[in-house]
Amino acid sequence: MEFQQSKLLDTLPKQFFANLVAKVNAKVAEGVDVINLGQGNPDKPTPEYIVKSAQKWVADPKTHKYSPFQGLPEFKQAAADFYQEKYGAHLDPNTEVAILGGSKIGLVELPWALMNPGDTLLLPDPGYPDYWSGAALGEVKFETFPLLAENDFLPDLDKIPEATAQRAKFMYLNYPNNPTGAVATKEFYVKLVEWAKKYHVGIISDFAYGALGFDDQAPVSFMETPGAKEVGVEFYTYSKTFNMAGWRIAFAVGNTDIIHALNLIQDHLFVSLFPALQYAAIDALKKPERDAEIKKIVHRYEKRRNAFVQAAEKIGWHAYVPKGTFYAWMPVPKGFTSETFADLLLDKAGVAVAPGNGFGEHGEGYVRIGLLIKPKRLVEAVERIEKLHLFN
Repeated sequence: MEFQQSKLLDTLPKQFFANLVAKVNAKVAEGVDVINLGQGNPDKPTPEYIVKSAQKWVADPKTHKYSPFQGLPEFKQAAADFYQEKYGAHLDPNTEVAILGGSKIGLVELPWALMNPGDTLLLPDPGYPDYWSGAALGEVKFETFPLLAENDFLPDLDKIPEATAQRAKFMYLNYPNNPTGAVATKEFYVKLVEWAKKYHVGIISDFAYGALGFDDQAPVSFMETPGAKEVGVEFYTYSKTFNMAGWRIAFAVGNTDIIHALNLIQDHLFVSLFPALQYAAIDALKKPERDAEIKKIVHRYEKRRNAFVQAAEKIGWHAYVPKGTFYAWMPVPKGFTSETFADLLLDKAGVAVAPGNGFGEHGEGYVRIGLLIKPKRLVEAVERIEKLHLFN
């Protein structure tokens, strides 16, 4: 007996990076010592104080029952307090905070919850590929706006066509940015709020890398901007801030209508998160160890960034120096596409990178480097690439 998948699933974008994983696995099976710079998965463990908290709460029988459908009120309060402390944003935990099983869930379900078939969603190019999945599942149209080096990979709002701005219902943004490593400025966010109000476009800020800013510059939260929560929301995940990618814990804050819709759709899909994880998430935000642990994580990525960028510079491979995240966005040498360059590095140097075209049309001409291994191995990867004599 055979069962066909739905027509809706047929519209989902191809999982581009599954192909990359298959190529890497094939090389490893051949016995090649592959240096994998194509991944985006934090490589270090969750801070011990959070692990110990989770162990304590898992052992507590009161956490073994269903959670309230929309999450623990204490977790919402902790999230609101965190945003007040870090970003000066005043949030009502009852109406302006939604608890999520990872930010991907919220970002993908949002078009489903707040848009109608045929509505227009604006997405960054290059950008996180799962945004496209949300558009497909919501049966909405999406149009892209380019992130270009000459504008520090920020959208040029003045160049978004008037007709596009008029028909758009929501815009997704992600700073610090995957894949470019760019960061947003306060000035840009002020202009963005004005633009959003003018065109009545909801702003969805994906602040996944919100803790990961370099050179002693903390990333700017959209919610720091006056008027931000009137026009949009921001998603904050534990995956990168606390090395908790597998735990699937996040929250969204901001506009009451958007938060209400996210909570409502989740009422029908989930019963929030395992209560023990929610209590551990509260402790992650409130325990005195928090800032020191985050600082260690940021320092580790900054050290790796410096090692890689300096090594690349020595061979004539000039980086857009990332100001945040754990990625470097590197130009492809002349004569190559993103994919042919990535294939060459894997075949001839045993170095895996993510082709930029997997993030959109304007990712062509770049590859993404994941700074998720020790500095010594990052330098070794560059030394292997140097032997191909592509930059001299």
